[in-house]
Amino acid sequence: MQVQLVAPDRMVWSGEAEIVLARTVDGELGILPRHAPLLGVLVESPVTIRREGEDDLVAAVHGGFLSVSEEGVSVLAEIVELSDEIDVPRAREALERSKDSEDDADKAAARRATARLKAAGESV
Repeated sequence: MQVQLVAPDRMVWSGEAEIVLARTVDGELGILPRHAPLLGVLVESPVTIRREGEDDLVAAVHGGFLSVSEEGVSVLAEIVELSDEIDVPRAREALERSKDSEDDADKAAARRATARLKAAGESV
């Protein structure tokens, strides 16, 4: 199926995929070819695009939408960070600074850092 991973400032990736794994406000989704049309609100989490004959493409997404139609899947995220773009020490430091806070901004920072670390293949 055709998949596009898009951020406001760039087309991150476009191509053929076997499955797209993402998390929306309604839970985890696995999108296979010929999936029913769907529109979902993304939460801070990794998105995995499984490509035939290639390594999985993994990205941390921060907000946005997942759209499934007959034409394919579009991941339209507010922020996209590919796994190889993530600064792991910085993400770990951000998580440590914010994880025990009750402040809403710190909670959001912890969610973003967790998504980055998971997308980079790090344990959280």
